[in-house]
Amino acid sequence: MDQNGYIKEFLEFLSIPSISALPSHKGHVEKAAKWVKDRLVKAGVGDADIIPTKGHPVVYGLARSKDKDAPTVLIYGHYDTQPADPLDEWLSPPFEPDIRDGKIYARGAADDKGGVFPAIVAAQDMIQSGGPPVNLKFLFEGEEEIGSPNLKEVLKERKESLQADLVISVDGGMFSRDIPSVTVGCRGLSAIQIDVTGPRSDVHSGGQGGLLQNPIHALAEILGSMKAPNGKILVDGFYDDVAAPSEAEAESMAQVVFDEAAHADAAGVPALFGEEGYSPVERLWFRPTLDANGIWGGFQGEGIKTIIPARASCKITCRLVPNQDPETICALMEKHVRNHLPRGVTVSVKVFPGNSKPYVVPDDNPALPVLAKVLGDLFGRKPVTVRLGGTLPIARAFLDTLGVYLVFFAMSSPDAGAHGPNEFFRIEEFNRLRRGLPVLLQELSTALKK
Repeated sequence: MDQNGYIKEFLEFLSIPSISALPSHKGHVEKAAKWVKDRLVKAGVGDADIIPTKGHPVVYGLARSKDKDAPTVLIYGHYDTQPADPLDEWLSPPFEPDIRDGKIYARGAADDKGGVFPAIVAAQDMIQSGGPPVNLKFLFEGEEEIGSPNLKEVLKERKESLQADLVISVDGGMFSRDIPSVTVGCRGLSAIQIDVTGPRSDVHSGGQGGLLQNPIHALAEILGSMKAPNGKILVDGFYDDVAAPSEAEAESMAQVVFDEAAHADAAGVPALFGEEGYSPVERLWFRPTLDANGIWGGFQGEGIKTIIPARASCKITCRLVPNQDPETICALMEKHVRNHLPRGVTVSVKVFPGNSKPYVVPDDNPALPVLAKVLGDLFGRKPVTVRLGGTLPIARAFLDTLGVYLVFFAMSSPDAGAHGPNEFFRIEEFNRLRRGLPVLLQELSTALKK
């Protein structure tokens, strides 16, 4: 099939609103899983199947190499997407893919359907050309955007059939559109929700104002107590286990050129902000964060409504670095919330499932120089070594459960708008992944042989 045929299929894939976080889209997530499974079969992957979980399904596939001594590589990615809000900021509907200036705009285009589908196409190319140079397994999940809460159980239950010499994630990205990067780690994640409750129901602010604590004000006070004006996190014990970068990582970091003004301009802010005493690159890769992701409470309609609301809530996530434990961080945050609770209200703290440990690939992993060589050839320049500021929830679980390291081979650029309005994936990135993956696997077929 020519490129136009593949792009047409890609648009069909993108049109499925496989939003894992919203129960109303459960059927769409299942539809996307079936689409992926059917597309693996069409590619020539005979052992393709859908694995049910307590949540959204996992798609598995196996394409064997004709070389009986070939190593095994597992390709990981996810077919679920983030919600598309705010809808009014999209220039075209998020699940009606639109091609503009060589870019395909749709929710999930870069994260991660633009990784999953080119990988399937690349597998089809290899199968039609005599077979893959390695035993090729596929594991595509539908819960990455909600922390992969059920994939860890799948790894445990199917440990034997999922064994591999290496995992390649097609979820991730490059340092920039022109500068390739070898990603050697990602931050972990912990998440909580704070619910502050005041009066039994919303009350008249004229009749009760001055007598009752306002839950919104109380929540704002709690949030304000968590971070200093200079960006330092004030939760007791939060930094206790933070590991400093190694000497090699510090040297690699020093080679990365980071344009602060250009980054601020691209984000639409007057200046960057973060923990004082650390460079932007250090803050992005080697320092933990604490961010309120959403806050709500009280009257949200037009005009005013003179009330003291009954409750206010917020969601908080923390990006974690090596040696930090998600459960410990959640416990520290809950303790902080209770220690800083204003009088006159009560509070509950919910810990979300799917919290993830930080993940780092050792410097001597044999796949890293192979990645660097292939990326250098694809981009025509030497790659930089980076960590992923975000989180791949399942990365550490592959290591802890299967004893195998995961490396990243994903082509989206940081300007792709993942998780935001007008997300896109460049057609040139689609082609680069399709072209590069068979080359990488060919090189790995030798490097990983025992």
